[in-house]
Amino acid sequence: MAALAWLIIPVVALLLGTLWALWAARTPRATADPASLAEHQRFRAAMERSTAGGREPGGR
Repeated sequence: MAALAWLIIPVVALLLGTLWALWAARTPRATADPASLAEHQRFRAAMERSTAGGREPGGR
């Protein structure tokens, strides 16, 4: 039974490594979604507005 465990451990590790490699090498998703880019621009504008006129932290 111990010999079977020593055989199963590397086989499971090989399968997990293969699955991880397949997942890591997948093709990236498209990032040119106009709605997403517009939302990101709105987010950046809101962040700039919230920090542009604010006081420095700890300032009196």
